[in-house]
Amino acid sequence: MDEPGFSASGPSDVFGPEALLACYARGVFPMAEAHDDPRVFLVEPDQRGVIPLDRFHIPSRLRRTVRGEPFQVRVNTAFAAVLDACAAPAPGREDTWINAPIRRLYIELHQRGFAHNIECWRDETLVGGLYGVTLGGAFFGESMFSRATDASKVALVHLVARLRKGGWRLLDAQFLTDHLSQFGAVETPQEAYLRMLPWALQATPDDAALLAPISGVEAVAYALQPTTQAS
Repeated sequence: MDEPGFSASGPSDVFGPEALLACYARGVFPMAEAHDDPRVFLVEPDQRGVIPLDRFHIPSRLRRTVRGEPFQVRVNTAFAAVLDACAAPAPGREDTWINAPIRRLYIELHQRGFAHNIECWRDETLVGGLYGVTLGGAFFGESMFSRATDASKVALVHLVARLRKGGWRLLDAQFLTDHLSQFGAVETPQEAYLRMLPWALQATPDDAALLAPISGVEAVAYALQPTTQAS
């Protein structure tokens, strides 16, 4: 459900990075009605999209693609560019919820080390990627884009591999979509999500695992490795 919102068009001290992190910690996240709408509201869905890290699925064809390394995968080298690409109009998505106040907030979170992105490059051109917020052992996925076949999917596999390698506990996808369901995403009632969230937030994952380069073969192996983590 939508919660009474706030106006992020005012001074940054009215709603800044700390307040945004507090929203994630209590299970809500910001959105805008449209790219050119200066208002921002908070969302608390009745059903939450979650990608269980210990049950992540990679379709066979995509496994071959990731192992073949069709893209150079980088982390945090072009955060603003990934954010802008996610906000850009695309076929079937003429408008997005990423407006100027949201852009400012997430760039500030990135500068403070709380927002990260995975990028796919081809011939020094950014062709796909995703970004999100990390807090404790939770990664809150925000948006992804693709300008080349499978680019956003490769980015997602690399993200999951790093999260699993580093000891993250929760990958929040906000809403369940057909695109995400192929990777094992499920719909979870918000009350159940709010019970999982504190367990994830109290973890202290290895941030270096998110940033370290890994090969395509390693990405598939880490993303699919059997879990040994106690629940």
